Amino acid sequence: MSSEMGTTTSRRDRIVRRLVPRAARTRIIGWVLLLVLLALALVTLVTWRLLIRATDERMDLALRAEVEEFSQIVEGNVDPGTGEPFASVDDVLRTVITYNLARPNEKFLGYVDGEYRFQSRIEAPVLLSEDAAFTELVGSVTDTRAGRYDSGAGEVRYLAVPVTLEGDPTPGVALVAYFADQERQAADDTAQLMLGVGAVTVLLAAAGAWVVAGRVLAPVRAVATTAQGITETDLSGRIPVEGRPADELTDLAVAVNAMLDRVAGGVAAQRRFLDDAGHELRTPITIVRGHLEVLDPADPDDVRQTVALVDDELERMNRMVTELLLLARAEQPQFVRLQPADVAALTAEVFGNVRRLGDRDWQLGAVARADLLLDPQRLAQAVVALADNAVQHTRPGDRIVLGSRLSGDSLLVWVDDTGTGIPVGDQERVFERFARGSSGARRGDGAGLGLSIVQAIAAGHGGHVELHSRPGEGATFTLVLPARPAPPPDAVPDDLRADPGDTVDDALSTPSLLAGTATAPTEGGDR
Repeated sequence: MSSEMGTTTSRRDRIVRRLVPRAARTRIIGWVLLLVLLALALVTLVTWRLLIRATDERMDLALRAEVEEFSQIVEGNVDPGTGEPFASVDDVLRTVITYNLARPNEKFLGYVDGEYRFQSRIEAPVLLSEDAAFTELVGSVTDTRAGRYDSGAGEVRYLAVPVTLEGDPTPGVALVAYFADQERQAADDTAQLMLGVGAVTVLLAAAGAWVVAGRVLAPVRAVATTAQGITETDLSGRIPVEGRPADELTDLAVAVNAMLDRVAGGVAAQRRFLDDAGHELRTPITIVRGHLEVLDPADPDDVRQTVALVDDELERMNRMVTELLLLARAEQPQFVRLQPADVAALTAEVFGNVRRLGDRDWQLGAVARADLLLDPQRLAQAVVALADNAVQHTRPGDRIVLGSRLSGDSLLVWVDDTGTGIPVGDQERVFERFARGSSGARRGDGAGLGLSIVQAIAAGHGGHVELHSRPGEGATFTLVLPARPAPPPDAVPDDLRADPGDTVDDALSTPSLLAGTATAPTEGGDR
């Protein structure tokens, strides 16, 4: 049973999907036409009902007016034709019906002693005078009666008034009747005209909706066409937005174009990264293979030198892979974990550590004395990488200054050296992955990823890295980070408190340092 029900439901779903238009343009037109039809139907119905009510009110008012005229003639008891009093009820009814001219669809009837006797001359759809049932209904009324009667020509609205005359005991009835359906024909004709005009309006609305929907959906079709034209090797397709009005669909096209730009940039960077990584990893492998091929196993010195070289190259590859993993993690939201940190203590601690990197004239410059929200481990990692870069581009005895200070809403942390400097042509590309300046460090000192890591850490804090250098006069790298004041200790939320287990697990991405004691702060000289 359940299988049969499932089959029936599936069949019904397929029928529904087949009946529902797939094209958005068709659905838009369908909804527009449905709304137009509903609006026209509502307007037509309301207009028709208002016209019918106005017609009914007009007929009721005319019936009352005619009866009042009858009553005035009867009460006057004077024949307008002769000026003499009425002699009989017959004379009264004949005069009343003759004196009043009936309108179209209006009928005057006179009854004497329950029998039809007189009627107006205006032509009527049916002869009420020959309708026995109607005569029986109204011919002998003894008081004024208003009502409706279903005749062969439709509804009849009537008002019957008894007529009596002093001196004549014969009872009479004067009746005014309206053929209501014929009187309402004007309202019906108006409704039919509105329906005809509405049909033409629907056709025009359909044509207009087809054109408008096509223009409105043009950017959507352009998005689909562009997306279909995008391949793994061709990301150049863009949606044309020139000349289009500034609306939501244009914003969509602009956003999709921007997304494609980012995708194209990311793909290009990925290809460039893979090419560079492949080249950089291939070099140490080639070196190791070359030395192993010429290795003399019988020569202890040759074996010892080759093992040392292989160990050095493997260490360099290990460091390169670690740095690549670190850069990959830089794209994740949790790469930087902000927490309250004492900038002065952190600056002094990092200075004490980097002094172990090489025999240089290390100096501690200005120190920012503030408690800020930042990631102290990542910031220390970036400063160590900058200090290591400075060591690689200086000689023993050269000065390297490390410091920090507040500047407006920014925290500046810098590493300044008096080394070889960076040529102007290299300053824009030193932060690229695997990039090395033309003044370059020794090949074994790194893979060219250190400054990329520094830039990633700065960006993770919402900041950037600035470089100022003149060839032959050294270089200054400055981390410019937002200075977010740390909340009071008792107001620090749990997610901002330092976690002893939350440590940076990529220590190989920066040089290993022995803990040291910071010297007293001194101001490093400006270049």
